[in-house]
Amino acid sequence: MDTERLDNLRALLVEKAISYGPKLVVATLFVVAGSLTARWVGATFSHWLEKRQMEPPVRLLLVRIVRLVVFALFMILAMQNLGVELMPLIAGLGVAGVGVGLALQGVLQNLVAGLTIIFTKPFRVGEYIELLHVQGEVISIELFSTALRHPDQSRVVIPNRKIVGEILHNYGKIRQLDLQVGVAYDTDLNQAIALAREVVEANPRVLRDIQPVIGVSKLAESAVTLAVRPWVKVPDYVAAGAEINQALLARLQAARIRIPSPQREIRVINPSGASAVA
Repeated sequence: MDTERLDNLRALLVEKAISYGPKLVVATLFVVAGSLTARWVGATFSHWLEKRQMEPPVRLLLVRIVRLVVFALFMILAMQNLGVELMPLIAGLGVAGVGVGLALQGVLQNLVAGLTIIFTKPFRVGEYIELLHVQGEVISIELFSTALRHPDQSRVVIPNRKIVGEILHNYGKIRQLDLQVGVAYDTDLNQAIALAREVVEANPRVLRDIQPVIGVSKLAESAVTLAVRPWVKVPDYVAAGAEINQALLARLQAARIRIPSPQREIRVINPSGASAVA
C-alpha cells in the first residue's frame, strides 16, 4: 500500500514538473530579464535627465518610477505565464492601497509638496530664505522635507507641506546689512557719510557690483542716525556686520566725531512751586 502511494506521489510530481517546469523556468527568465532591463533603462534615463540639469530629487524619483514600471511589466508577463489570475490580485492591491494612503496621508502630502517645490523652484540650494518664523540657508531640498542652516550653524528641517502655501521671503545668495550709527547734531554729516563709505569700501566682504546705501535714516532725540547698508554674500553676513561696526567706530573716533549717548531732560518741581532742571 505504501509503495503504491509513493508511486502515485512520484507520478504526480513528474506530471506537475512536466506541466509547470517550463513555465517556471520561463517566468524566472522573465524576472531576471526584467531586473536587468529595468537597471539599463533606469541608467539610460538618468543619463538623459542629467543633460537637462534636472534637480537631483526629481531625477532620482523619475528614475525609480521608470525602473519600477519596466520591472512591473516583466512581472506581469511572468505571472501570466504561470497562469496567475491578475484581476483579483489587482483588486486586492487597490483596497490595500486605499488603507495605506489613509495611514500615510501626511507623508503623501509632504511628497506632493516636495514635488511642487522642486518643479516650481521658489528657492534653490544655497539661497537664504525666511518663512514660518525661521530663516536660514537652504542646504538640501528632499522629496519630504527641506533643510536650512540657521545663522547659529544649527540645522532646521521643515516638512514640505508646511512650506507650500506659506509666505516665503527669498533673499537669494546675498543679503543686505542693516547697520546704524548715531552722531551728534553738530557733526558735519557729509564728512561722517564719507568716512562710513570709506569703511564699507575697505571691507573685502562687501560686494562691489551693488552700491551700498549710506545716508541719514532718522533724526533721533539726541543723535542723527546714519544708515549703513552694504550687500554681502550669505556666509559673510554676520562676520561682515561685526567688522564694519568695529571699523566704523574706530574711524569716527579717530576723526573726533562724537557718538552721543541718549539724553533726557528731567524737571523737578518742589512744593514751593519753583522748578529745577537736571
